[in-house]
Amino acid sequence: MNNTSKNPACKAASGTVITGKWHKESYRILKELGYGANGYVYLASSTSGLVAVKISDNSMSITSEVNVLKHFSKVQEYKLGPSLLDMDDWYRPELGITVPFYVMEYLKGENFIHFITNRGDEWTGILCSQLLMDLNRLHDAGWVFGDLKPDNLLVTGPPPQIRWLDVGGVTVQGRSIKEFTEFFDRGYWGMGSRVAEPTYDLFAVAMVMINTAHPNRFPKEKDGPQQLKRVIQSTSSLKRFEEVLLNALEGKYKTAIDMRRDVVYAMSRASSAMPVEKKKRAQVKQSPPVKQVVPKNHQKRQTSKKKKSKMGFIETIFIFVFLLLAYVFYIYGQLL
Repeated sequence: MNNTSKNPACKAASGTVITGKWHKESYRILKELGYGANGYVYLASSTSGLVAVKISDNSMSITSEVNVLKHFSKVQEYKLGPSLLDMDDWYRPELGITVPFYVMEYLKGENFIHFITNRGDEWTGILCSQLLMDLNRLHDAGWVFGDLKPDNLLVTGPPPQIRWLDVGGVTVQGRSIKEFTEFFDRGYWGMGSRVAEPTYDLFAVAMVMINTAHPNRFPKEKDGPQQLKRVIQSTSSLKRFEEVLLNALEGKYKTAIDMRRDVVYAMSRASSAMPVEKKKRAQVKQSPPVKQVVPKNHQKRQTSKKKKSKMGFIETIFIFVFLLLAYVFYIYGQLL
């Protein structure tokens, strides 16, 4: 399911200019960004700046992905995925064929795993709670993400926000999953079917969380479900989410919101416990309070400064009163 499209029509070298057959917009290929079962994605320059271009030999797949992006545009305030900018055909005279492509917003950000590695595992729950909220909107619209994995997630910001990169695996609920990656696929682990339903995505979210703690992933053993349980229980950063992860892996959550509620609860429970531990450590290490000793000379200087300040204030008042009386007598003398 993850084999790259073999058709050379989908390949484009750096410097290649793609011009749409119908809209006549041109895009200069800069470099390859990624690939999937249905084509290649490239970074390209255009008259409006940098964009991402996906080329595929599968017109039905292109149409399906474009429809998903159009749906995203209707809820763009949530910024689920990249904005759709253009869709057209590219005629390749050297091959004598026409291939479809579409153009989308180029998202700048940081790889999901890299972000958490650089900033700390406490971000796992925060970002996954965002992801679950977005998945809930997708599920309510009748879709399933399908090929959910860190490679298809980007963290933009500030503030940090999850964005989806590749919607090639998005599938209408009730159908068979179009694309999947084995490590995140419940069928691979023997824990469910590949029918597109919310529980399929929630299994993948649990595996994404496991992947943050094990960036290199690990091969499946014979007892796959028990293996995942052992990994969770033996990893400190995952132990606090143990109940949530096991429920998601076993398909016990009906909606993404249900899973998100438990993720948030697990985070709040962990954060409330942390200050107590720190306080105990601080009490053990804390030394008796040291009474501050002020030198006598310093005390004398402080007393002298206060006296001088007080005398200065009295002198100022005296001078002010004297000048006021002198002015009154002067006016009185002028009147006489």
